[in-house]
Amino acid sequence: MGNGGNRLSIALIGTRGVPARYGGFETCVEEVGGRLAERGHDVVVYCRTLDQDAERPDVFRGMRLVHRGALRKRSLETLSHTGLSVAHLLRHRTDAAIVFNAANSPYLPLIRAARIPVATHVDGLEWRRAKWGRGGRSYYRFAESWAVRWSDALIADAHGIADYYRDEFAADTELIAYGAPRVDDAADLLAGLDLAPGGYHLVVARFEAENHVDVIVDGYRRSASRKPLIVVGSAPYADEYTRRVHELADDRVRFLGGVWDQQLLDQLYAGAYTYLHGHSVGGTNPSLLRAIGAGTPTIAYDVSFNREVVGASGTFFSNAAGVARELDAAEAAPEAVAERGRIAAERAAAYDWDDVADAYERMCGRLATRELRRPKRPFLRQRTRRPAATGTAPASTTTAPARTTPAGSATEEVSAS
Repeated sequence: MGNGGNRLSIALIGTRGVPARYGGFETCVEEVGGRLAERGHDVVVYCRTLDQDAERPDVFRGMRLVHRGALRKRSLETLSHTGLSVAHLLRHRTDAAIVFNAANSPYLPLIRAARIPVATHVDGLEWRRAKWGRGGRSYYRFAESWAVRWSDALIADAHGIADYYRDEFAADTELIAYGAPRVDDAADLLAGLDLAPGGYHLVVARFEAENHVDVIVDGYRRSASRKPLIVVGSAPYADEYTRRVHELADDRVRFLGGVWDQQLLDQLYAGAYTYLHGHSVGGTNPSLLRAIGAGTPTIAYDVSFNREVVGASGTFFSNAAGVARELDAAEAAPEAVAERGRIAAERAAAYDWDDVADAYERMCGRLATRELRRPKRPFLRQRTRRPAATGTAPASTTTAPARTTPAGSATEEVSAS
């Protein structure tokens, strides 16, 4: 064990739980929690259950599961579930707790009052998501401040997020990126979709404005691409946006909806000629890591998080015209695309889930021994808005494994609005 052989009890709170079927937090919980359980730690995962008839297993990959419901409303679903989870946690003490999503930070004072050391995985810059109105954006801005005020440690999964918390709050972070799965090149399931390896471009994303699925589809329509565009994903709360995406498509675009068969999804990644990634606000994204783990060259939206991951294996766009330009260039230069795929596979080796689990294990050990403790901060105003150029803000505390972030990856400053 990375914490010196001591068995820890660790609670993972604030996600939809495991098995991972939705996003980055759930993937992280499954991959890290499963490994910590294998190492002998008592890992408890709080799982969100909306369907009363759904299966509720007690154990998954050695992790103990606690199922709690939630209100079926987008603005309250996460908070209501986390509230029920925290109520259970307060009656079942643990050595360390990790709360995923800064939106859950109003519960941190309760966890601290129970003398449970707690870290918050702050995710990306949620207040920049177009789906939130003024009230939602204000809430997320408040929640960031509350996370800084009440957490013993903050976890960032990308340099851009760590930079943001350093510059906006003068707050240190534990920089721990996600891992990249190793995706083999099997292709036997593609024939069932009438697809062949290298014969299509791929998008995998929830249909949300900040994921730019509409920009990708529009750009593809403007391109001269001979390979079809396969779109995987949907959105339960975005009917108008979904209609817009479909209206922008031409007959070369195929919508598969949600693909829950992980083997098929892996084959879609591995068989794609290019993977188009439009995510712009969420930090390091598991879909992007899965693409490089499959050795698939990427055409990504031009933000620091994406450049940090793909480096020279990617090209970038910022609008529909850029998508069309990069698609046409890719189809005109298959040898260059193949070389970018080779570079992608090399970069994936730097994002290793075992190394990530090591970093979480060390951090939980430091929480349990009170080595990591909430720094003294003002009760109310947390934001310092110190620009990086002044040199007055402390550097982020990087506790990621040596190979978690590739050397030479490009980063850019992420400033507060």
